Amino acid sequence: MSERILVPYDGSGPAEAALEYAFDTFPDAAVTALYVVPVPEGYWDAFSAAEEIDMKRGRERGAEILEEATEIARERDRTLETDVEIGKPKQTIVVRAEEEAYDAVVIGSHGREGVSRILLGSVAEGVVRRSPTPVIVVR
Repeated sequence: MSERILVPYDGSGPAEAALEYAFDTFPDAAVTALYVVPVPEGYWDAFSAAEEIDMKRGRERGAEILEEATEIARERDRTLETDVEIGKPKQTIVVRAEEEAYDAVVIGSHGREGVSRILLGSVAEGVVRRSPTPVIVVR
């Protein structure tokens, strides 16, 4: 049985490092790169026409970013599944990993916000704390 690896991918350097790590460490695994378009913060914002347009743009931008990930896969002679979802990134990644029975999540660490997030980054920290699936954080 082949392993399934989920790599949250936002086009950043740490996300690229995580994708490359997944390819190198799991040479026979099926790898999926997931871009999450963040949902609007306020309840009413989700119903505005402007937010719908932003979500459409977010999906388009996600597809562009995932094309970069696909190019990395091609350079390594690998195939890559890609997907764009809309939601809260931490929660969306954890739910996806659990519901689709991924064997591991490989996530890049940004480490941009606050003392508690210096080592991981807010999304990586949230995924590590909540995921029932093993999580590998790549710096």
